[in-house]
Amino acid sequence: MGEFTTTIERRLDQAYEGLKEARCTGDEYLADALSAEIEDLRRLADDHGVPLPR
Repeated sequence: MGEFTTTIERRLDQAYEGLKEARCTGDEYLADALSAEIEDLRRLADDHGVPLPR
């Protein structure tokens, strides 16, 4: 696994964890921002052929 793949996976893990926390605390702004980041990271991974779980 390359550094690019590892970085994408790590950032996604952090974003999903932050999204879970933001939703639990009711922080809608942060949840929206993290959802957008997740979409961007998943698109970037797809563009570069990085397989990700659904």
